[in-house]
Amino acid sequence: MKRLLLLLFLCLPGAGARGQSATLDDTARFLAGIPVGGPLASLIQDPAWQDHARNLDSAWFKKDYFQVRPIRAWMLANAPEPYGSTNTCFYMFGGPDFLYANLFFPQSKTYILAGLEPVGQVPDIARMDRATLRTDLNALRQSMHTVLQTHYFITKDMRTDLGGPNFGGTLPILYVFLARMNCTVLDTTYVKSPAEGVKINFTRNGSQQTLYYFKTDLSGGPSPFLNWCAKQGPGVSLLKAASYLMHTEGFSGVRNFLLNNSRVIVQDDSGIPLRGFPKNWKVDFYGRYVPHEEMFAKYDQPDLAAIYKRDPPPPELGFAFGYHWQKDRGLLMLATRK
Repeated sequence: MKRLLLLLFLCLPGAGARGQSATLDDTARFLAGIPVGGPLASLIQDPAWQDHARNLDSAWFKKDYFQVRPIRAWMLANAPEPYGSTNTCFYMFGGPDFLYANLFFPQSKTYILAGLEPVGQVPDIARMDRATLRTDLNALRQSMHTVLQTHYFITKDMRTDLGGPNFGGTLPILYVFLARMNCTVLDTTYVKSPAEGVKINFTRNGSQQTLYYFKTDLSGGPSPFLNWCAKQGPGVSLLKAASYLMHTEGFSGVRNFLLNNSRVIVQDDSGIPLRGFPKNWKVDFYGRYVPHEEMFAKYDQPDLAAIYKRDPPPPELGFAFGYHWQKDRGLLMLATRK
């Protein structure tokens, strides 16, 4: 009788799941609100997870309409060669924003993202307490609210929402983006050199690619981190919502690194100042230049403003980019080394 009861128990949905570990790809999909099987199958029946999935589905639908599809179409029309490049993608100051790195440069064999946020961790979800899991899923969703509603992270908010002992740091956000971009996570390795970070191998459309995220301070001059990055190039680079840090000499090292090791740089006006591009760079302009107020007002660029006042002005961009969230205020600079 006891043996029969045990067999009946093991046949129940999700029974025995706590004795198994989910794959990394199933973990990523679960966090992204995408149904999975295996050890996590019973957890997707939880109303809290279903609410999590509905919220992410809704946010992603809007993201796809207003950003994903327009950016892909724009790159194919205006920068097809960089769009198809397999060169390393450098996304300094990008934090865990794999989404935009992959949107602009989907074929890069290697992505190198850097920020000040800790790497963090994702525990074995199948073994987590259900109540704790519900709380952590809500915190994860909150940490991504701004980037899903607009197109950049607010670092202080992300630190608050992902400061707990379970879903901490950037790793869970990277997993969400990988899953939502139809990538399959193969393996994840923590690294200590050239800085504290994580290495994720994944496949998409049959091709294996690698994503690095490093927690590192990019201020100052040349550094061991930038020296390591130089060995991964040449690169294509993305700069978005970069706080105008490279407008100052305090970040001359990373600014010079990007100019010396990139073939193409896609950026908004918060990246490298227009005056910082040497003569061997060709810069094309799109969208509209709208000066910033309050904390970024001191970084207004009269030379850039003059270009956008020409008649006719640069062509419309068609999607929001930079610190302005309205699509008619998006500004994009496409810089190409001659």
